[in-house]
Amino acid sequence: MDNQPQELRGSERKLAFIKFIIPSIIGIFLFITPITLGENFTIPVAYLAGLLQELLEGSLPLLVFIILALGFTLSFILTLMKDKYTYPQMIRTVFVVSPLSLLIRFIGVVLVGVTLWEMGPSFIWSEETGGTLIFELIPILFTVFLFAGLFLPLLMDYGLLEFVGGWMNRVMRPLFKLPGRSAIDCMASWVGDGTVGVLITNQQYEKGFYTKREAAVIGTTFSVVSITFSIVILQYLNLGHMFFEFYMILLISGFAAAVIMPRIPPLSRKSDTFINGEKPSLDSGHEKVDFKGALNVALSKAYQGQGFKGFVLSGIKNVLDMWLVVIPVVVVIGTISLVIAEYTPLFSILGTPFEYVLSWMQVPEAQAAGQTMVVGFADMFLPALLGVGIESEMTRFIIACVSVTQLIYMSEIGGLLLGSKIPVRFLDLVAIFLLRTLITLPIIVLIAHMIF
Repeated sequence: MDNQPQELRGSERKLAFIKFIIPSIIGIFLFITPITLGENFTIPVAYLAGLLQELLEGSLPLLVFIILALGFTLSFILTLMKDKYTYPQMIRTVFVVSPLSLLIRFIGVVLVGVTLWEMGPSFIWSEETGGTLIFELIPILFTVFLFAGLFLPLLMDYGLLEFVGGWMNRVMRPLFKLPGRSAIDCMASWVGDGTVGVLITNQQYEKGFYTKREAAVIGTTFSVVSITFSIVILQYLNLGHMFFEFYMILLISGFAAAVIMPRIPPLSRKSDTFINGEKPSLDSGHEKVDFKGALNVALSKAYQGQGFKGFVLSGIKNVLDMWLVVIPVVVVIGTISLVIAEYTPLFSILGTPFEYVLSWMQVPEAQAAGQTMVVGFADMFLPALLGVGIESEMTRFIIACVSVTQLIYMSEIGGLLLGSKIPVRFLDLVAIFLLRTLITLPIIVLIAHMIF
């Protein structure tokens, strides 16, 4: 990808500066700036999503079903007739899909419908499985995707990532083997929501700014659980008074995982080529530049940025992509994972080795805590649900920290990654989940012993 800056002078440079500053400030405010709401804080995009959830209340699951059903119907018809007609690019990208994608969209619609009207086997639509997804998670994703999709071009199309990426290369490259622009992904995830980080990463990968390896590393390493949700887990485990210690451990263990994971398989074996197969060159934006150079690249990008009509169309395409591509995958993968977690002993069996590890580390109530080390692969909140009855405050604290640093949850982040173009497979996610657990667990337990 050629990121050589266009030389701008006079009025062109002034126009470019305006197009760079205004969208970037709005984008930073919407996606990265924390705002306080009572005792909690969030980002404006998440706040807008929350307002819409309150406005629509219980009707969101039905609305999701209608949109997914319409999306599948259009996809089926347009894909079937793709050889007879020439569709506009946006229509073709969103609705003309492979047979596998069509099947996933169909199954997604069926699962949402089954859960809404409680049809068929109860293990599919029960409160612990489909009910959790359709009535709790999917409405959140639906509304977040709406506002995040509409406003993502503010972050990506007007020079902000080029500016940050230029001077952050000298930090991100040596530490994490990543381009500087990935710092925006991390900030948006940590302050706001991990799903936003995945969406930004996927968009950047599709546009040729990240290689396959970089996209896989960023999506599985920096799409962290938001501070807001971390607080929810702490409060549920009756550990709200330990937020400072909790936050410090997350930073330390998360940093260790972020440094180690890109250097070991499976992430280290991902191809360092862009989505079109090209390899990065020195002039592709992967080199270190100073502040002035970064600004010049940003202004060049802003000057070429789309107008208001292009901005709106790009936002609409983002939203449709997220709704019709990502949500069905999350529904399918999430339902399967939660059914396995709730109705089979699989995670209990897989957690057995961790019982011995935790006992060796002198963690109280190790047997009860063992399965919480692996059940988080299905859903991020399951470790807290299983661990809330444990008497030892230290053990509950360890469970809270590990559950957040594991990062790969099939009911959300894992499903999003598999539904995106980011080149990760299911087995990659299994390996990454286990490796992150093995890296962060000793650090968390060591510090926990110092605290308690």
